[in-house]
Amino acid sequence: MSAADAAQEARTRLDSLAKPPGSLGRLEALAIRLAETQGRADPRTVPRRLIVFAGDHGVVEEGIGLWPSEVTAAMMRLIATGRSSCSALAAASGTEVVLVDAGSRAPLPGPDTGRDERAGAGTANLARGPAMDAAGMAAALAIGARAAARAAEDGIAVIATGEMGIGNTTVAACLAALLTGAPAEAVVGPGAGSTPESLARKRAVVAEAVARARPLLDTDVGAAIASVGGFEILAIAGCIREAARRGITVVADGFVAGAGALVARALDPGALRTAIAAHRGAEPGHAAVLEALGLAPFLEWDLRLGEGTGALLLMPMLDAAAALLRDVATLEEAIAG
Repeated sequence: MSAADAAQEARTRLDSLAKPPGSLGRLEALAIRLAETQGRADPRTVPRRLIVFAGDHGVVEEGIGLWPSEVTAAMMRLIATGRSSCSALAAASGTEVVLVDAGSRAPLPGPDTGRDERAGAGTANLARGPAMDAAGMAAALAIGARAAARAAEDGIAVIATGEMGIGNTTVAACLAALLTGAPAEAVVGPGAGSTPESLARKRAVVAEAVARARPLLDTDVGAAIASVGGFEILAIAGCIREAARRGITVVADGFVAGAGALVARALDPGALRTAIAAHRGAEPGHAAVLEALGLAPFLEWDLRLGEGTGALLLMPMLDAAAALLRDVATLEEAIAG
């Protein structure tokens, strides 16, 4: 069934249920979008998987935040051992967690972190030159595509995209300004924390990097993206593209995951056909990203953690949306007794 036909069938079903049409508000919109992403009016929500892509960023050297790159590895250890925020929310929502090291400086031991397929040991400092070359970009996109392909092979119905990488809100701000045309200062926020000095430096770094990258957009979009991109963000883009190709629903988390969605669409205009935006986060650039993507968020909870936590919070709502389509009697059935 085509996406349009599935959405129409879901809409017709919802309007026929034993309730006033539209009375469940945004839940009905979520049910229609879920059906649309899967091309079926009886969409699945399980099994589901959170894929957390990790990477480090040379721009941390510029003093754009409070935390050193070593925190990326520390948080990867928490995720790998099930003691992070996303681990707790995943367990609560019945979601499997897979951690993929797309490009950290200190990879964890063990095959589940993807240590053998990293795109690099952190990106170069985007304030001083290109963050990565074409080979690094291709490798990161391939890492994400392989993660989505494995999910498809495992029968996963819904993928949530998460990320971990100190400094990656700076990278996301660069990509947001570059690919939406928004002013750099409008998309820069505190990320994981800032001082007035670090925030000012972050704004300056983003503005300068985007000014250098923007002329490339007309001749080589990939080079423009690579000049400011992060390995984990490009892996998210690759995952979104491959999930769309395979008909898997993708629930995007916050600002950084949204930057990955921007990259996916810039490289493939149809890449978001199975994507759902979980929420609008507190980072100022997220609203601009969602508007540019044309994705309406379903939660407004001032989230800014990342790790896929916002996407995980939407999982019970996906279950409710699917149940609405599946389990509620029609008005005709109710009258007939």
